Amino acid sequence: MTNDTQLPALKTAPSPPAPVAPPAPAPPAGLAATFDVRRLNVWFGSHHVLRNVSLEIPPKAVTAIIGPSGCGKSTFLRSLNRMHDLVPTAKVEGRITLFGQDLYGRDVDASLVRRRVGMVFQKSNPFPTMSVAENVTVGLRLNGLRRKGVILERMERSLRMAALWDEVKDRLEANALSLSGGQQQRLCIARALAIEPEVLLMDEPASALDPLATAKIEELILQLKNDFTIVIVTHNMQQAARISGRTAFFYLGELIEYDETNRMFTSPRQKQTEDYVTGRFG
Repeated sequence: MTNDTQLPALKTAPSPPAPVAPPAPAPPAGLAATFDVRRLNVWFGSHHVLRNVSLEIPPKAVTAIIGPSGCGKSTFLRSLNRMHDLVPTAKVEGRITLFGQDLYGRDVDASLVRRRVGMVFQKSNPFPTMSVAENVTVGLRLNGLRRKGVILERMERSLRMAALWDEVKDRLEANALSLSGGQQQRLCIARALAIEPEVLLMDEPASALDPLATAKIEELILQLKNDFTIVIVTHNMQQAARISGRTAFFYLGELIEYDETNRMFTSPRQKQTEDYVTGRFG
């Protein structure tokens, strides 16, 4: 997977320096935010990748993150489940809470955060030496679950939630790599669902898929939002418009605009947002 730090920095901007983003809209009345991000800054070595990002992400909804390559989208996403802890040169400042708990608090176990906040990557990554069934249940076994009946129940439920059960129920012992690309990505979603997370993060989950497989992933996301908070990075603005309720636009490491998706695409408040969504750059 391409990391934001590996992408060339944008040396020229098509418009003036980014204005300060407006205050992040609050979640709908009566619903507490899933994530509350305040003044998030991320560095890799001396490279300041994210600058003073603040926003709230509502529960049981799809929030899309858009912006040109190298703008900090994936860096932001990975901040939400502490994946940067695995990068020696990374430094994170600011505050991120998950349902009110500070994810970067001293007493918080990063591995437990990643159980609560599942991740699906751009390229499907099933474990190549494992069967379909083993791919779904590996996380359960690593977390100490040994009761066979419970494991089988979780496996079937996760595959059903990922809209894959009917396609693989007779192939559970087949190697996971025997599945099509779209099936492999849904298998990875099932693997993430098996450990019963509260949130699903998706980093361009359909970018390597054909239109038919992409449509299945989008349909699946719309179903899953009834049970999970979903945050998706996408380079496809049409996809963001189809599946998300809110969209955040990042540029050069800053949050430029964050609003309801329909409003973002029809009447953006910032000139840079308008230039990006109308295809003038990016």
